[in-house]
Order: sequence, then structure tokens, then C-alpha cells
Amino acid sequence: MESHCIRSTMALGLSSKKTSSRNVSVERKNLITVCRFSVNTLLEKYMIEPIDDSSEEFVNFAAILEHILSHRFKGDHGPASWFSSDGQRGFWDYIRLACNKVPNNCVSSIENMENISSSRAKGRAWIRVALMEKRMSEYIATALRDTRTTRRFYDDGAIMLREESTVLTGMLIGLSAIDFSFCLKGEIMDGKTPVVIDYTPYLKFTQSYDYLSDEEDRHSLESSTSEESSPDHPYLPLVTAEDSWYIKWRKIEQKFRIVYAQKGYLEELVRLRESQLKDLEAENKRLKLRLEEVKVQNQLEKRELEGIILELQEQLHSFMSTDQLSTEISLSSDSQRMGEGKHEGEPWGPLGKDPTPSMLGLCGSLASLPSCKSLASLKSNECLVSDSTEPSPAHSPS
Repeated sequence: MESHCIRSTMALGLSSKKTSSRNVSVERKNLITVCRFSVNTLLEKYMIEPIDDSSEEFVNFAAILEHILSHRFKGDHGPASWFSSDGQRGFWDYIRLACNKVPNNCVSSIENMENISSSRAKGRAWIRVALMEKRMSEYIATALRDTRTTRRFYDDGAIMLREESTVLTGMLIGLSAIDFSFCLKGEIMDGKTPVVIDYTPYLKFTQSYDYLSDEEDRHSLESSTSEESSPDHPYLPLVTAEDSWYIKWRKIEQKFRIVYAQKGYLEELVRLRESQLKDLEAENKRLKLRLEEVKVQNQLEKRELEGIILELQEQLHSFMSTDQLSTEISLSSDSQRMGEGKHEGEPWGPLGKDPTPSMLGLCGSLASLPSCKSLASLKSNECLVSDSTEPSPAHSPS
């Protein structure tokens, strides 16, 4: 009985998990599909009149994009201070970090806006500024490349973590063909009220023709021309051939306008990149010339420094020879002064020759001997002298 309960509980848990996974998948599919429809309606609307804050098509698109960026966002739980200082957690906290590496981004300017304080309001302002800059796709693509930050802010199953995010960036490229003009004020920017998606413009039965193949569509058109035949598809309405061809023409025209708008944007982008490439080539050429000038200047400075080193070495050698000569002259003068200052007596060395340095050293050692002698030594020396000077008896006169 207990094992049966355990198996039942596990089965219920598995079923609940499958249901939850399906719900998340359906949410992703719904949001991406309605976003595609919204982009198409924006492009179609732009062919007729300009788009601003009052355009219902834009209001709905902004709501859809906000729902996509908030899909399974971790801000729904967890500490409030971890994401935002105002206590409101929203996708702006993710955009602020993930899009900070975009060159010349608008993150800092939105952060410094005085009339916008909440995180939700800053996120809505960012959507409008990015559309006016025609860089929405670039911002999203850069944020998606920062996978670490994306996983930090979104739960598993979020659109930003699945392959639908790549589809989203592709759809947003077409919006670069539209010149948006917005005012970053009003009730929609206060961030207090959540936005709601209006699905009614996209819940038309004519949109369901996309799932029909060409063969089925042709067969339905042939059957609709006959009064006796009935449609094979149970959900296909009874329409005339003229209406069907009109619907097809409208679809082709819509696709043509979208492709034409994207073509214009891509051509403009190519022209911009070509201009940037020319500027970079000119800058590269200028830097190469500057590099050659610096190399030549370095060679000249090197040669100049080598000449200065040789000149300093010659001066050093001349100073050393001068010091040696002055030393010899000083020694010679000192020896002359010492020779003149001696009392009269026999010279130290042979007559007619100057005392050498060795003789001078000997004189110095003799001068260092004590001059005072003891009386006993003096007497002994006198006795020795008297004995030596006394004549011998053999040579004495008789």
C-alpha cells in the first residue's frame, strides 16, 4: 500500500513537471509569435504614417517586448536589494549590466534621468531610446552573449536562455528601418502600472492560412469555385476565388514591404560600414606614416647619443691624463722642497743627481727614528769610538 502511494506521488510529480514544462514552452511560443506579428504591423503602419507614443501598434509592441524580457525573470523572488535599490526588480537591472559593453550605449544617460526613478520605468525608457537609436537588435545580441549574467537573472526555460532569443534578435533587425520619435514622459513611463498585451489584432482567421500547404490551398481554391463542392478542411471558410487571391496578394505585399524595409536598412548599414572602413584605412595609413617618422627620429637620436657618449669618453681620458700629470708635478715639487730644507752635510746620494722616490722613502724612515738616546747607549758608543781611534802600540813612535 505504501509503495503504491509512493508510485502515485511520483507519477503525479512527473505529470506536474511535464505540465509545467509545456506551459513554459507555450508561453515562449506565444510571445515570440505575437512579437513577429507586432513587428509586421509596425512596418506596415510605418508605410502609411509616422509612429510615435500614441500609435496603438507601438504600445502593443512595447508591451510584448517587456513581457519577453520579463519572461521567467528571477526578480519575482529573492532579496530586493540584490537587483535594485528601489525595491522594484525588473529586466532593466539585467540590461544595465549586460549591455554596458555596447559602445556608445545609452545606459548611463537613462540612469541619470531625473524624472525616471523606478527600475520598470527605466526599462521602458530604454526600449524607446534603443528604438530611436535603431540599435535594439544590437543591444539584445550583446546581452545574450553575456551568458553568465543572463543565467544569473533568468530561470531555466526563459526566452533569453533558449533558441527563441536568436529568433528575437533577427526580428528586431527590421525595426531599424523605422524612424521612431518618442517623448520620455507620461503615465506609461511612471512604472507603477503593468502593461497588458492586446491579442485581438492578431486573432484573425485569415492569419491561420499559414499552416496550409500550397497543395491544400490550391485544392481549397478549386473547391470553392464550385457551388456543389464543399471545403475539405473543416476549419476553412467558404470564400470565393477573388477573395482568396486578394488574401494571397495582401500577404505577398506585406512580405515585400518587410523585405524592402530590411533591404533599405541593410543598404544603409553597408554604406555606414564602408564609410567607417575608409576612415579606418585612412587612420591606418596615417599611423603607418607616423610610425616611420618615429623610427627615423629614433635613429637620429640614437646616433646623436652615440656621438655624445664618444665625446664624453674622450673628455674622461683627457681628465685622467691631466690628473696623472698634476700628481707627478706635485711629487717633484715636494722632493725639491725637502732637499732645500736639509741642513748642510753630505748628500744622501751621489753628487749631481736628484734624489729618487726610493731615497725619499728611506729618508722618511730614518727621520722616524727616535732622536733622543739613552746615556748608557751614548757612553757605549763613545767607548767604541775611542777604542777604534786609539793607535796601536806597534805603530806608535818610539
